[in-house]
Amino acid sequence: MIYSSRVLALLLALCIAIITTLFLTLFETVNTTVLVVTFVICFSVSYILTFAILELLIFREINKIYKMIDKLKKRELHSLDREKPNTLNPLEKINEEIFSFAELKQKEIDELRKLEAFRKEFIADISHELKTPIFAAQGFVHTLLDGAVNDKAVRGNFLKKAARSLDGLDALVQDLLTLSHIETKQIKMHFETVDLYELTQEVFEQLEDKAEERKISLKLHGSRNKALVHADWQRITQVITNLVSNAIKHSFEGGEVSVSFDIGKKNVTTHVRDHGEGISEEHLPRIFERFYRVDKSRSREKGGTGLGLAIVKHILEHHNSKTEVESQVGKGSDFSFKLQRAKAED
Repeated sequence: MIYSSRVLALLLALCIAIITTLFLTLFETVNTTVLVVTFVICFSVSYILTFAILELLIFREINKIYKMIDKLKKRELHSLDREKPNTLNPLEKINEEIFSFAELKQKEIDELRKLEAFRKEFIADISHELKTPIFAAQGFVHTLLDGAVNDKAVRGNFLKKAARSLDGLDALVQDLLTLSHIETKQIKMHFETVDLYELTQEVFEQLEDKAEERKISLKLHGSRNKALVHADWQRITQVITNLVSNAIKHSFEGGEVSVSFDIGKKNVTTHVRDHGEGISEEHLPRIFERFYRVDKSRSREKGGTGLGLAIVKHILEHHNSKTEVESQVGKGSDFSFKLQRAKAED
């Protein structure tokens, strides 16, 4: 600023001292010594008081505001510190308003940065996920076109591999569409009374061949008409299918995957346990993100679109629930979620 509190205090004090001294000169009894003393006292007192008022109540706060605005321009909002309010300061409210505005803008900036980072990561992940099956199918087809189509044994083998790659691509697209429809609420939940025991039995039947390939036993603990919940049958089937399928993929060969139910007064908690690789603590907060893989190379070898747990998360959010995870590396994982209990007569 052009004028500081010191300069303004000096000018005001000088004006007050001069006016007071000139006023005293109107009296004939006042001598020069008195005038000098009066000038010095008036100047000193006026300067001290004016400087204190201007510096503490006005200029200091104005300087804070200017510094805050400067940081806003430079986007250095993290360095702003909120100070204790001063009730004697008339500019404190303005300072608080600017600080609140700066905090809000910083949150918006942080959120935009997270979204930008997520967008970049998502585009990179989906590009890679789409590229892998497309390139594989493309390679098999071009090999056939280059002459291998005349060899029946090679032709059949390559066509099967190309079909598997295209099936994987179709599964990825379907999962993306499902996730998009759930997030945008294009898919509505149809709530009814669901028997989780019966539902899990059906899921086990679907995944039985997959479990037998790895010599994994599927065990269901509970009884029919006990684990009754208020939910969407189709969507909860997706949830348990994804969780059990993941448990099979990440279990040690010859291991066990179990599903059990804890029946509470208001909720039923479903547990899907495996005794396999487990997940380290550093990865747990991110496993429900799209395409996030704990071990990308090994996960791709085991198949899957990388969207299963993201779909699970969003379906359970529409059921006012969420997935809890307990896991130890080398000992396995326990995925659980709660659903509102339903009565048998419902």
